[in-house]
Amino acid sequence: MSQTFLLLFGWCCLFAVHNANAYFHTEKQNENGKNCFCELKGSINDCSCNVDTVDYFNNNRITPRLKSLLVKDYFRFYKVNLKKDCPFWNDDDSKCAMRFCSVHPCEDKDIPEGLKGQYKMEKSFYKYSDESQTSDCNEDLNAELSYLNTSISQQAQLDFEKWADYDELGENYCILDDHEDGAEYVDLLLNPERYTGYRGDSAHRIWRSIYLENCFGDNKQGQSILTPMGKNPYNGLCMEQRAFYRLISGMHTSINIHLSANFLQSEPTDFVTPTGTWGRNLKEFNGRFSPEATDNQGPHWLKNLYFIYIIELRALAKAASYLRQEPFFTGSEEEDREVRAAVNDLLNIIESFPTHFNETLMFTGGFESLKLKSTFREKFRNISKIMDCVGCDKCRLWGKLQVQGLGTALKILFSGKFDTKIKQTDEDNDKLKLRRGEIVSLFNAFGRLSNSINELEEFRKIMR
Repeated sequence: MSQTFLLLFGWCCLFAVHNANAYFHTEKQNENGKNCFCELKGSINDCSCNVDTVDYFNNNRITPRLKSLLVKDYFRFYKVNLKKDCPFWNDDDSKCAMRFCSVHPCEDKDIPEGLKGQYKMEKSFYKYSDESQTSDCNEDLNAELSYLNTSISQQAQLDFEKWADYDELGENYCILDDHEDGAEYVDLLLNPERYTGYRGDSAHRIWRSIYLENCFGDNKQGQSILTPMGKNPYNGLCMEQRAFYRLISGMHTSINIHLSANFLQSEPTDFVTPTGTWGRNLKEFNGRFSPEATDNQGPHWLKNLYFIYIIELRALAKAASYLRQEPFFTGSEEEDREVRAAVNDLLNIIESFPTHFNETLMFTGGFESLKLKSTFREKFRNISKIMDCVGCDKCRLWGKLQVQGLGTALKILFSGKFDTKIKQTDEDNDKLKLRRGEIVSLFNAFGRLSNSINELEEFRKIMR
């Protein structure tokens, strides 16, 4: 009896020890999962909100709305010039010849009629046609007015556009090239941002130029973002300089998340997967952001994603009253009405965010701040020029779009013309001006950031 008891007791002890070890191992795994490098917590520096608030707000309220909005014609067709030469170096040797690097511009028949300007021209013509005049008008005078109205030469129109560009130069943070020779419409849905295989010296030269050649004065802190040099690369920087580097780092981070989340899993086949199979690549993600691969800087880069998100979120909120007056015209009455309703709904959600970024804290120190603001703008314009040096056309497309979107956000925040307290009138609309390309890039760039934060949560789930 005693031997049987001892044997049973021994088995119970072994079973208890095994369960305790298993429990301890599971708890350790759970603890590691909670503390993985992409499990970000706490405050977003220079902002009054935290990571958890942004995660919930974006993933549950913003991302679903943006996904349904950005497939609409107004936002999916983006006019851009991908044929410009690199202004800084000879880029003939850096051209990407891989098939996934190519961009397929739209054929004329695929572009919505309203985007071509024909509808607007027809309405203007009807306004001055005989049908719109009263019967007692002088026909000769009408003919003369009609002649004068249509006699503006193409060169004069180009000159007018140049004057307008010059007037806007002082407030634009990037180069607008949608009106230049060589600009073509691109369907963003048919040319999605994803990993193309473009990497190596050419790609590294782009980011080195962006970081290292846009430092403030003799400050080489840009290098500490690209090549980590310490736990806090922003020591000694004022808020404006810190914001500049964090914006660029955040955009870089977002792009790297897109490439890791939309990675080629299998080559295209003629029948089963004609475009190939694309999906998340955890190894690629870890290689770009893990502490081991980035000298412990990966989590800081990921947090900069939240900073740029807050900046663009604030810009949309600040321009909300202006954007609500935009017709979002493509020529399809039903879809245009749906887009206006969807944009209004999205803007209502954005305005409800409890802790927006406070841009009034920046550039407030008198003459020196005005000088710094000008330097800030010129450096960002320089980055938009560097985008024309990207050797992969698809990377160039999405790089230019996201830089222009961020530049539009900065224009809204710091031009002084988008004060939401001002009730907009027709006279105000002459001052508050965004081109269609700026609006399309603003929403799509914010959509990219929203998607990155959402994808970050998906990578967390995989790592758990």
